[in-house]
Formats: sequence, structure tokens, C-alpha cells
Amino acid sequence: MKLQIREFAELTGVSVRTLHYYDEIGLLKPSFVDEKNGYRFYDEASLERMQEILFYRELDFSLKSIAEILASPNYDKQKALARQKRLLTIKKNRLERLIAALEQAEKGEITMSVFDNSEYETARQQYEDEAKQRWGSTDAYKESQAKTAGYSKDKWNDVLAGMNGVFAEFSECKKSGESAGSETAQRLVKKLQDYITENFYHCTDDILAGLGQMYICDERFRNNIDKCGEGTAEFIAEAVRSYCRK
Repeated sequence: MKLQIREFAELTGVSVRTLHYYDEIGLLKPSFVDEKNGYRFYDEASLERMQEILFYRELDFSLKSIAEILASPNYDKQKALARQKRLLTIKKNRLERLIAALEQAEKGEITMSVFDNSEYETARQQYEDEAKQRWGSTDAYKESQAKTAGYSKDKWNDVLAGMNGVFAEFSECKKSGESAGSETAQRLVKKLQDYITENFYHCTDDILAGLGQMYICDERFRNNIDKCGEGTAEFIAEAVRSYCRK
């Protein structure tokens, strides 16, 4: 799937202006930008991330909170979906009670307790606090925020291009017949780790190990990396595992 920004906006129900803003703040960047005309394009991984964002927006999370949560290397999508479902269920039950109260009001009956929204607000705040503590308040995230705060759009494009360049080197290494544990592959892992440290946050071996798993467990990352060649994400994950076991 390859959609231009207007097509993506229509599909997701958000405005083009909103997508430009999400790109600007790093919440949702296009999968590809045509260097000739500046056109933005979005793919299935973009659609999946937009769904995550919209779920959080439906639950009244701020964009800042959403960015903090989704940016964490430790973000667990399945656990997030389970908590989101619980919150939406609470919200649905309240709406059903409000509808019932309206029906009673039509009959002249007065019910005031249905306007109490404390259960939802308490559950939502608890989840937001837990999510930010677990996924969004890491030292790595804070360092990344501080380091990238002054990045211009061109700088972001250069940084992302550099990261994709490292992924492409892994792909070439795999195509050449090297094993994930080979000296060449291990040098590339060190290069990846150093690149993340230089441009985002101090990438410890523990964080690197988590990233390696995320590259294959999160379809968004797997699909992006595998654009360099089928199986590249798996190769990188295996190389990272080998590197971190030493």
C-alpha cells in the first residue's frame, strides 16, 4: 500500500494539516518523501501507527503523552491494546447509561448519577501514569527528547536516512552470505549502536537487545527494515542477540 497524504487523510479521517503537524512533531512521519516534489507517502505501517494514535486520542490522551509512550523501545502494543479496550468498555457502558437516562427523562423521570464520570477518568489517568512510567519516562526517552528537540526537518531526514543506510548495510551483509554472528555483522551492530547513541540516546546493550526484538515483533519496524531486503529485520535481530550475549 502506498498512499499520498490526501488519500491517507481521507482513509483515516484526519486532516492534511493534522498529518503535517504530526510529521513536524515526529509523532507520525511519512514512510517516504519524494525528493523531487516533496510529496508525502504513507504505507501499511503508517496506517497501523495512526490507529494506535487514534485509539489514544479517543481516550483523551495528549499528543505529548502519546509521543512519549509510542517512542519508548519498551512499548508493548498488545498490553496497550488490552488496556485501551478496558477503558473504551467503561466509556461505552457510561454512554449506554446516559441513553437509558435520556429515555427516562422523556418519561419525566430524573436521574443524576449517570453524569458521574469518575470511574472512567480515574481509570484513564491511572493507565496514562502507568504507561508513561513503564514506557515513556525512561532516561533514554528523556535524553532523546533533549537531543532531538532542535532537529530541523532536514536534520530529521538526514538522521533517518543514515539509519536506513545502516539497515541497508545489514541487508548487503546478509546477501553476501555472512552469518549474523560474523565479524562483519557484529561490526555493523556496533555501528548501529553508536549511531543511535550519537543521534538519539545512550544505547546500552540492554536497550539494544530490546530494539533487536522490536525490529521483528513490531510489524511497523519489520516492514520498514525489510524494504532493504526480505529477512533483513530478522538478520539484524539475530546479529544483535549474538552481540549482546558476548
